[in-house]
Amino acid sequence: MTPMLGPQAHLLARYMDLLSLRQRVTAGNVANADTPGYLTRDIDFGGELARALDDPQADPAAPVSIRALGGRDVKNDGNDVSLDREMQVLADTAIRFELAAMLLKGNIGSIRSAIHEGRGSGG
Repeated sequence: MTPMLGPQAHLLARYMDLLSLRQRVTAGNVANADTPGYLTRDIDFGGELARALDDPQADPAAPVSIRALGGRDVKNDGNDVSLDREMQVLADTAIRFELAAMLLKGNIGSIRSAIHEGRGSGG
């Protein structure tokens, strides 16, 4: 993210990166819903977001830990994926991503507007 966009845009971009990763992990859970012994995985979304807030300039490419959730009802085949839960997570994550994209677009639009106003008054 360019410094011109400011720390809010950087945090929004990191938030969107985390949402994107969570979407991929959740899609993997859905894909493995019938795999014997597969345990539901997720990221510590709140922890990762808190880390991004604590250090807004942190490397966005820093690895994020993906872990088995545990403590869930396990079927006879050892699989604990709940498709209802996964569909809910997918829908929630998609809504959050869309909102973040709208906020980021608004941030960029504000800067674009300021640039255009600056060009108009300079000449």
